[in-house]
Amino acid sequence: MKIRYHAWLRDSVGCAGEEVALPAGVTDVGRLLDWMSTRGKRYEEAFELIAVVMVLVNGRNAGRNHPVCDGDEIQFVPPIAGG
Repeated sequence: MKIRYHAWLRDSVGCAGEEVALPAGVTDVGRLLDWMSTRGKRYEEAFELIAVVMVLVNGRNAGRNHPVCDGDEIQFVPPIAGG
């Protein structure tokens, strides 16, 4: 699975993207989000405010119940303030 991080999530995680193999039991966006925060301190901190982050699966907005699989591309897009 390809994962892409945007804006402050990219800075918090320390990379723009990565490829990961889904662990057993991660079958939807909600479980993916739960798993992401267990991957270490920087992920835990980055995903503290995940409720405000838009999740895209293969370019389409996805809720917590949306299924995911190893061939998907997931994007985490936090809100961006302008001025």
